[in-house]
Amino acid sequence: MRQHAADEAVRGLREAGIDFVSGLPDGWQRNVHELVERDGAFQYAPACNEGVAFSMCAGAWLGGKKSALIMENSGLRVASEYIARISLGTGVPVTLLCSYRGDVGETEHWGIPHGIVAEPLLQALRIKYLVVRHVEDLAQAIVRAKRLSEAQLHPAAVLISGDCVWDDGGAR
Repeated sequence: MRQHAADEAVRGLREAGIDFVSGLPDGWQRNVHELVERDGAFQYAPACNEGVAFSMCAGAWLGGKKSALIMENSGLRVASEYIARISLGTGVPVTLLCSYRGDVGETEHWGIPHGIVAEPLLQALRIKYLVVRHVEDLAQAIVRAKRLSEAQLHPAAVLISGDCVWDDGGAR
């Protein structure tokens, strides 16, 4: 992720009142993980896979924390069983920050399938989401997703792409 976008993501997490973050660092959001880990406002717990990370976020919420999961959109497939079992069945809010591999502007062939299934999978899991392609929209999108997540006691997601990750905004 471009550095000023990573800074905006962390600002959004802070403004949303999130104090627990887990995830599996990916190439696009690695710097967000690093910033969160160094920031004393957050308790950070890296995970071995996205399902475990979602479970840690759910447990943190049960313990009174406001949680976010940072992952690549491919991790939605890994986490979907945990999300369905925990959130569809019991109502646990977790804010999801997902890199949007396979979005318009993708440069890697292997990223395309991630983009094909991301939005349909979020819809199948009844997760409302915002697609953010402009850095200036990122912090507020995180705040909005967290607000909705808590109101509905269910995850809400932010898919991050465009000029947040590409110098040219993804226009290739």
